Amino acid sequence: MDEQGKTTGMVFDIQKYSMHDGPGVRTLVFLKGCPLRCKWCSNPESISPQYQVMCLAEQCVSCGWCIDACPAGVHIMAAVGNGPPQHQIDRAATCVGCGVCAGSCSGKALRIAGKEMTVDEVISVVMEDQFFYLTSGGGMTLGGGEPTFQPAFAGAILRQVRLNGVHTAMETCGQSTWEVYQELAPCTDLFLYDLKLMDADLHRMHTGVGNERILDNLTRLLELGANVLVRIPLVPGVNDDLKSLSEALSWLEKASKTATGLKGVEILPYHRLGQSKYRQLDEEYPLGDMAGVTDAQLEEIETILSQFNLPARIVKNG
Repeated sequence: MDEQGKTTGMVFDIQKYSMHDGPGVRTLVFLKGCPLRCKWCSNPESISPQYQVMCLAEQCVSCGWCIDACPAGVHIMAAVGNGPPQHQIDRAATCVGCGVCAGSCSGKALRIAGKEMTVDEVISVVMEDQFFYLTSGGGMTLGGGEPTFQPAFAGAILRQVRLNGVHTAMETCGQSTWEVYQELAPCTDLFLYDLKLMDADLHRMHTGVGNERILDNLTRLLELGANVLVRIPLVPGVNDDLKSLSEALSWLEKASKTATGLKGVEILPYHRLGQSKYRQLDEEYPLGDMAGVTDAQLEEIETILSQFNLPARIVKNG
């Protein structure tokens, strides 16, 4: 085992047999930690780089076993209103990721978001499905969170996977230093690059940061000749208006005239699949009961896409 293989990082999930995050059949490796705070994030457990306890409250029977088991004092019993004491998670306490609480939970209500893994451990899981990559043109995709939040770990994984002859892709929000992208570009066959809003103030309002660095990094990657698939999350009331979408498509159309690496544009309609995770983290879902994108809206978006000279499509099952 070389030193690079011993490099460790924080992973919160590995999913196999994906068909929507790069070409062919893919294994998705999700890294923890993200510099953005997107209101529509479907993986809230990916934002913090630390271990987090997630609890399915409807399965908790308040048996108290986790309280005795936890070495960090994360679990407590506390009264809710005038009712009897119930299991609660002390979010101010620091979870050490031991998983003892989840193992002791009689209702199977607890799980730990985050697992420290070595590069070799990740590669071992990824390479279990090498046959499917070879027969489908698939490979591995790093996601998150934001992979560039752990640049050394992400780079080591990408390089080793590529040395094994497997296609590599990386989902990214673009909010890192150019030096990081310059380092990762040679070992990344495809960047799945999020482009949320062209207006810097609106971008800051909805994600917590401006978009200046994001646009600069996207421009540089295209100039470098990297393969980039731009993905625009379509969020009602955020960027689904004609002005916001047209600005993004116009910018990309202009960039595509000199960037041969722009492989396409995907529009990803908003969904609420991650809403239950917020409850498991004792957090409020930022978008409340906002409805998803309607079929009529998607038809209108199709019309807008046809007005631009871009290989663009709506991913209706994404």
